[in-house]
Amino acid sequence: MVKTDLARYNNSWYSPKAGPIKRLLWIWVNAIFIKSNIFFASGIKVFFLKAFGAKIGKGVNVKPGVSVKYPWLLEVGNYVWIGEDVWIDNLTEIKIGDNACISQGALLLTGNHNFKKEAFDLIVGGIVLEEGVWIGAKATVCPGVVCGSHSILTVGSVATKNLEAYSVYQGNPAIKVRERVIA
Repeated sequence: MVKTDLARYNNSWYSPKAGPIKRLLWIWVNAIFIKSNIFFASGIKVFFLKAFGAKIGKGVNVKPGVSVKYPWLLEVGNYVWIGEDVWIDNLTEIKIGDNACISQGALLLTGNHNFKKEAFDLIVGGIVLEEGVWIGAKATVCPGVVCGSHSILTVGSVATKNLEAYSVYQGNPAIKVRERVIA
């Protein structure tokens, strides 16, 4: 029987699309201004995210404790709320549409490993949160998932597949539990 052999792991094909100096500078800026629980105004956080290549719309609110892996791979629409301790682990592109809400402790995860391969190969897949999406507290969106317009992923749920527009999803893995009706 074949076993996992991490000594064979090789992700040399992967590129974070920035050089080592930019990545190192970002680690410091992220730790001091974005991830820190010291209260810095959202505008300061948006300034630094943009300075490192993020595309960010107007009225974006970034709370304390947020962590962004690579801002140059992040696109955020207008009037987006990013809650406390959100982790945007974007090894590849993440696009967040207008009026989306990502609640406390949520994880947007673009990387994983292929457990079917002996070398445990790295797998990456972008994430799209369309307009009006709400990702509940402590919920996880997995690589390659598109959350359709105004869909909801409830507290602690895990989206492993695309979410239909105007639908509410719950559980691990998340399943559709009802339609979302906005009055």
